[in-house]
Amino acid sequence: MTPTNNKLKVQDIEINIRVINEADYISLTDMTINQEEGSRLIEKWLTNKNTIEYLGVWEELSNPNFNSPEFGGIKNEAGVNRFYMSVKRWIERTNAIGIVSKAGKYGGTYAHKDIAFHFAMWISPIFQLYIVKEYQRLKELESNQYNLEWNVKRILSKANYHIHTDAVKNYILPTLSDLKDAFVYADEADLLNLAMFGCTAKQWKAANPERVLKGENIRDIASINELAILSNIESLNASLIKHNITKEERFKILVETIKEQRAVLDKVDYLKSIKKLSNDTYISMESDK
Repeated sequence: MTPTNNKLKVQDIEINIRVINEADYISLTDMTINQEEGSRLIEKWLTNKNTIEYLGVWEELSNPNFNSPEFGGIKNEAGVNRFYMSVKRWIERTNAIGIVSKAGKYGGTYAHKDIAFHFAMWISPIFQLYIVKEYQRLKELESNQYNLEWNVKRILSKANYHIHTDAVKNYILPTLSDLKDAFVYADEADLLNLAMFGCTAKQWKAANPERVLKGENIRDIASINELAILSNIESLNASLIKHNITKEERFKILVETIKEQRAVLDKVDYLKSIKKLSNDTYISMESDK
């Protein structure tokens, strides 16, 4: 899944997922959207003695910094009529990590998937079953061999793949009037970008403001093979610098190396030369050539 937010769609509700410390946290706030009491249900659930006991066990298993003595006091308080617990109070008193509050566009109360499933069961066993099934479907999609985003994140980088139209080959890249001179003004990182993509990171950002607002950068448009080649030419460029090869000569060598490696890699593993259109749709980069 992308840090970006993934979503579950359950009973016409979109439920956001955030990756926090490499674990999936599901929005409890979104889960209450169609409930009569709304997000107030979260505090009602937290005030339940069984919930407190469950959260305490989860934290003791998952959180080395959990304040167990403080939790013991809370557990003794739970169950009486005057007992009340909020997300903020729970976190502050116990140093809990299983539930978090987030501000911003995708803000609200998020809980580790184990805890989120417990909350869903408290709302409705049927609702919980739908959420678990949808979450499993999302995980299966991520692990599918054709889900290039999943593979790239674990193999090369945290790059995301998003394509708007069939005219993807240029990604609205700016046209350089004199590419052969552009490398003169490029720093080493942009020298690689020029060789691979034909423009600098700054030029790409100027030509793609909407993508920049989404947090994307020039390397987010690359295929898996291109990311592999980028990794290779970074090492090659470092070696060339050590041998005092001029920037002009290095640029020429990098361009030729990219051509050679792209041809070889695309033949060896065709799937890796595919770019992502959506979660289950991909297009071949052969149209780019």
